[in-house]
Amino acid sequence: MAKLVWFNGVVSPLEEAMVPAADHAHLYGDGLFEGIRIYHGMVFKLDEHLDRLYFGCKFMGFKMHMTQAEMKSTILDVCKQAEITDGYIRLNVTRGTALGLDPKAVKTDPNVMIMISTLALYPPEMYEKGLEVITTSFRVARPDTLDQRLKCIGRYSYHILAKEEANKKGAGEGLMLNMEGFVAECTGDNIFIIKDGKIRTPHPSQGLLEGITRNTVIKLCREAGMEVTEDIMTRYDILSADEAFLTGTAAEVIPMISLDDRPIGDGKPGSITKKVIEMFRAETHNGTKF
Repeated sequence: MAKLVWFNGVVSPLEEAMVPAADHAHLYGDGLFEGIRIYHGMVFKLDEHLDRLYFGCKFMGFKMHMTQAEMKSTILDVCKQAEITDGYIRLNVTRGTALGLDPKAVKTDPNVMIMISTLALYPPEMYEKGLEVITTSFRVARPDTLDQRLKCIGRYSYHILAKEEANKKGAGEGLMLNMEGFVAECTGDNIFIIKDGKIRTPHPSQGLLEGITRNTVIKLCREAGMEVTEDIMTRYDILSADEAFLTGTAAEVIPMISLDDRPIGDGKPGSITKKVIEMFRAETHNGTKF
């Protein structure tokens, strides 16, 4: 088992991997990324992650030299070399290498990095106990500046600041509202609430990343006969809910038990949340073998 990085065709141990100093994401945040899970020797939701990445490349105007099929094949090959059966893939695509903000300055092909590593965002006991969340003072960007559905490296600066604010207050996560004061997402996760047995989550128009895990959970719940609504929500909806949970590739599915020191429901992970976690973990046995 080895942590590896594939960068523009060259494979190196993670500790030795290097990127150009003038990489456009390093200089300006001009890049896209995907975080992808490896479960049981298979890559989870690989096609969905690549669909989002390649749409992002089109939106950003990156002149990709690798087809989506070639990218998929390369990822699976690097996974096979790493021999990590349960891990985390970080896939970065940047505009290329050049000094200067103007995209015309970039004369190279896009830089592609595939990192095979491991990641545990929260300790196992937090999935039993649940997360305490605070509302951060940082808002998500307006869609007329940068649509949150674009998984752009540069936009995560204020998510990091929001996470730092949550850390200082001893919270496990930070809730981010949009400029109108409606619920968008957490710093690295999507949010769901449960009221009277019905599941609600913010609509993508409210300024959130349309997460792969989020969409997987919506699909699983609907297939199980649960009602799921993508909706407009305020903090009141969260605080008056019976249960809440967060989703993300890194976080997976984790209970949320309070907001701003006020308990949600009885302040413990609820039965529907536990059922969703169970369904999601069963789903991770499906994936693309390498």
